[in-house]
Amino acid sequence: MERMVPSSLTGAFGADYLKNYTATIDFITNAGAYAVLDPHNYGRYKSNIINSTSDFQSFWKNFAGQFKGNTKAIFDTNNEYNTMDQTLVLDLNQAAINGIRAAGATSQYIFVEGNQWSGAHSWTSVNTNMVSLTDPQDKIVYEMHQYFNEDSSSSDTCVSGTIGAERLASATAWLRQNKKVAWLGEFSGYPNSVCLQAVTTMLDYMQENSDVWLGGAWWAAGPWWGTSEYSFEPPDGPAYKYFGATLRKYIP
Repeated sequence: MERMVPSSLTGAFGADYLKNYTATIDFITNAGAYAVLDPHNYGRYKSNIINSTSDFQSFWKNFAGQFKGNTKAIFDTNNEYNTMDQTLVLDLNQAAINGIRAAGATSQYIFVEGNQWSGAHSWTSVNTNMVSLTDPQDKIVYEMHQYFNEDSSSSDTCVSGTIGAERLASATAWLRQNKKVAWLGEFSGYPNSVCLQAVTTMLDYMQENSDVWLGGAWWAAGPWWGTSEYSFEPPDGPAYKYFGATLRKYIP
């Protein structure tokens, strides 16, 4: 967000950054794919928690206005809110929805994220107030994240071969009970047999519950990841080589 709006949340866009960003989004969506536009800021701007819902709404109105004609754009309100007041997280998400729709972006889905890094495993103990979010276009998708080590972060250890499915269970029940749908915006595993089983059983579980789980995305890819064990960057990313054949089985 600091690159997109360098002076303030309500300030002018960085012209060069917006130009390059727009070109990237156009390249992706013109190829027929969807693009998730994700301010990766953890509910912060210039390292400070965003407390002004009106400023946040203005940012989203201005930003969404740049892409309102792109039907393959998806707006993600912010990545992994954490250690914030829960009502503020709710209000920021609603402000983003309001700003996006006020911009005239009416056809796009909106991904909303919860507090405490939007973890699926903790969703029902942290983010139950998110059920009250409203969208006049009824295109809200709840984005959750899930990893497989002891504290549900990314590491070289997966607790068991079934831990992914187990950690999605309570969120799945919440989604179905409240007639909501979700996207697993981040998951990954270390290239070993236990993590491969954890990924496989979780994806099987998501397919079995596809009425509430729309799909998911591996974290992560791109040249910046280099030789990281989590890199899904073809052709040589360690995760791409180890998990690629498995994940391809789940592509519709």
